[in-house]
Amino acid sequence: MNIFTEEYPSLESYFRSVILFGKNSASYKFALAKSLIDLSESHNKDTFIPLDDLSIPFSKYICEHLKINDKQTTSSSSRFLNVCRDFNNGTISQDDLILSTKKLGFENVLDAFHNLNQQNIPVSFFEVKKDGRNKGITLTDDIFYLNQSTQHQNFIHEVEARWRLVETAWSLNISPSLLNVYFDDDSKMFFINEDNNLKRIDVTSSRDALNGYQKGKCFYCFNDISVEMGSEALADVDHFLPFILQRELSNNLNGVWNLVLSCKECNRGKEGKFAKIPDFRYLERLHKRNEFFIESHHPLNETLKNQTGKTLAARISFLNKTYNDCLSLSGNIKWQPLYEHEPAF
Repeated sequence: MNIFTEEYPSLESYFRSVILFGKNSASYKFALAKSLIDLSESHNKDTFIPLDDLSIPFSKYICEHLKINDKQTTSSSSRFLNVCRDFNNGTISQDDLILSTKKLGFENVLDAFHNLNQQNIPVSFFEVKKDGRNKGITLTDDIFYLNQSTQHQNFIHEVEARWRLVETAWSLNISPSLLNVYFDDDSKMFFINEDNNLKRIDVTSSRDALNGYQKGKCFYCFNDISVEMGSEALADVDHFLPFILQRELSNNLNGVWNLVLSCKECNRGKEGKFAKIPDFRYLERLHKRNEFFIESHHPLNETLKNQTGKTLAARISFLNKTYNDCLSLSGNIKWQPLYEHEPAF
């Protein structure tokens, strides 16, 4: 996480670090992140937002996810989540939901949002304030600067993808080391198998889940990419080592470890990669990207370990051997883009 946030510090990196690397005992951080994005688009800088107003999008997102997955915390019970369930069941009104959210929903999340590894990140996207007897938050310059970023449209998708992965791991009620996330090349979805592989559960878009770990940049040339469907810059999901070689190898080339996001020009442009092997220096970049996953909390970190090795040395050995096996099968012909922007990770 330190490499991720400090090597090329930016507001985008700090926001992504909160979402990708913070510890999760409940999903409230994700609801708050999505609420901040919403509110920053509809409020002016320095506007005081009372908890009553913050409770509206916050409770909305929690209620929506309870309909998808009832497990939203590692705790055995939650008064706030029970209120949200009551609202979903139609037994309380929205006014009662907002009132209870104001009282119960923000007990820890406001103070903990900016905290990573027992210390706060050096930027703040909001500040907790009081206006008379009303408690609330004030959005800072940083969240508005974040809105001006070319990555802004990607953040809501990245938060949602992370949320889906975390709640899925909780709902299975199994050790994260037993959880494997699979990739469907046709739908570009990550999914899991339940009930002895008889039941497939789609979890999230692979683009949305991968994008934050690449800081919204093409893996090869560092050009800006998007995960917004319909965007001209919509990223391709690329197999770093060509999937066409799978029939010659025992290692799984369709694993998360071998998936990267690429701009269209690098993947299938005039001088694109197609089924070529990237130059060796990109293997180190793949290793670094994968270690970002390892340093984050489950489930994708455990998927990476299961696919490539439990220790750092084992993972390096796995990548080297698989790369060289693929290179020999491809006639030792390597590819690299014609141009690269300033490195982003």
